[in-house]
Amino acid sequence: MAGLGELERSVMEALWASDVALTANDVRDRVALRSEPGRAPATTTVLTVLSRLERKGFVARARDTRPHHYHALLSRAEHTAELMHEVLAASSDRDAALARFVGTVTDGEAQTLRRLLDDLVRR
Repeated sequence: MAGLGELERSVMEALWASDVALTANDVRDRVALRSEPGRAPATTTVLTVLSRLERKGFVARARDTRPHHYHALLSRAEHTAELMHEVLAASSDRDAALARFVGTVTDGEAQTLRRLLDDLVRR
């Protein structure tokens, strides 16, 4: 899941921010709003990125409508959790990586982690 390019991330941000599936033109318009003036991608570029994201398993396309509508297969939170799992899996010392991570969280994040771990133990 890691390794999204800048435009791929922008497309995913547009999809995550929407409650409904989007056409390539919708995605282009939303990406353009966040782009520097004159730097908005063409619709064909967005279609290429959406196809790439579909092959990578990030996006699904509804083929029964014209134009096709696209939606994210994972939520932003699910994607972030997948990235965290990938980083841990690549670590030669998971305990050290977790300790380093936990050492950087805020007090509020630590409370959330404690609550989530307590809930997990209670199951």
